[in-house]
Amino acid sequence: MDFDLFSSSSSMEKPKKLRAALLSSPGMGHLIPVMELGKCLVANHGFEVTVFVIPSQASRAEAEIIDSAVTPKLLDIVELPAPDLTAADLGPNASMITRLAAMMREVRPAFRSALAAMEATPDVLIVDLFGTEHLCMGDELRIPKYVYVPSNAWFLALLLHSPALDKEVKGEYVDQTEPLEIPGCKPVRPEDVVDPMLDRSNQQYRGYIRQAGEIPMGDGILLNVWEELQAETLAALRNEEFLGRVVNGPVYTIGPLIRPVRPAGLAKELLEWLDKQPNESVMFVSFGSGGTMSAEQLVELAWGLELSQQRFMWVLRKPIAKSLDGSFFDMGKGCGGDELLSFLPDGFMECTRDVGLVVPSWAPQVDILSHPSMGGFLSHCGWNSTLESIVNGVPMIAWPLYAEQRLNATLLAEEIGVAIRPKELPSKKIVRREEIEKLVRTIMVEKEGHMIRARVKELKSSAKKAMTKGGTSYESLHKMKEDCKMRIHRIKKAP
Repeated sequence: MDFDLFSSSSSMEKPKKLRAALLSSPGMGHLIPVMELGKCLVANHGFEVTVFVIPSQASRAEAEIIDSAVTPKLLDIVELPAPDLTAADLGPNASMITRLAAMMREVRPAFRSALAAMEATPDVLIVDLFGTEHLCMGDELRIPKYVYVPSNAWFLALLLHSPALDKEVKGEYVDQTEPLEIPGCKPVRPEDVVDPMLDRSNQQYRGYIRQAGEIPMGDGILLNVWEELQAETLAALRNEEFLGRVVNGPVYTIGPLIRPVRPAGLAKELLEWLDKQPNESVMFVSFGSGGTMSAEQLVELAWGLELSQQRFMWVLRKPIAKSLDGSFFDMGKGCGGDELLSFLPDGFMECTRDVGLVVPSWAPQVDILSHPSMGGFLSHCGWNSTLESIVNGVPMIAWPLYAEQRLNATLLAEEIGVAIRPKELPSKKIVRREEIEKLVRTIMVEKEGHMIRARVKELKSSAKKAMTKGGTSYESLHKMKEDCKMRIHRIKKAP
């Protein structure tokens, strides 16, 4: 049902547009999906959008993402002041998730002031997963408010069921001998739980449970998947007998929302190298904006690539000795090319000069994955990277490092069927060169790899269909817009 409260009194004038305020938490993995949602709301659904961003370490990639939205101007971008974390009492070993939660909490006064300073009050508030503490501002402004979960339905199901698990399960989740049951969904193996669930005494676990309880306070959930990708899990999220009673509102599937390929996105050197390679012949190796590995693992990966005798492009980052998410807040602090190459084993560059290209620190991932030469993606399984791979029809080697990536890897390998993975988690044990060789060759030349490639190309087609007008994701976001109008109408009529 369409309401006319957003139409002008004159039929000759254009109807008034809905104004949406979007809040993004820091970090590339959070900024990208929020910006792409904003652009989709403007370009396809007639919204006016203001995106509020929180500065993290300056990086070329982050700046490019923001520039892509303001040139040409699609979105208004408001950069909130960097939060002061001195009062947050974070220890030196505070996790990435704990630091993110603290930043979002401390920025609340600045966000409230920024909303009040807008030329006109927004009609709807959309926060991302780390912004649930800001949903109360929707109530203050008397506008609908939604939570955007830029991940998959299985992750959302585990998150929403976590308060129940918190009461039911005794001891640490990782010590359980049986999988964790989620109503209507595939059970979760203890070793696949998300990072905040690894230690129940940790501050980030308490924040995770709080977050799970706050999501249903919104008027609905936006999810970066499409119906065909996870039909069974989505059904459980909507079924009152399973998780529907927890959700407390519609679940809108609006994906895959990913960065668009840019006309001149690849540097000349990268483009020339890729253009020389046969179709579907190159394994792309990259661990996202925050992923890192040990020096020992880096050496094993290098020799595994060499042993495979397959073409590769490797985005090389400095190895670390601390947590695997160690570079999440340090994207702008990369090494120089010569320093990075010094971490590779002696003789590697000479052995692979005819088949491999090593790129220092950063590369335009979506532009590379869209190139016809791409035949595989050795990935950390962040959800943005996963969607970019599927949308471009590229099968994956799942190499999870942190956050929800272990869960994603299992989903991709065992349920969706677009990836293979090491026998043991890379975060637990060094993956040796012989296994890496086998993984690469399986995807690139073996029969199993051909079957996975066919599956991912099916999903590439269904993803494209979902996002076009009349497709499930397009219509789902349109329904969210109409539901939003209806809620505004009800709020205006309420005393």
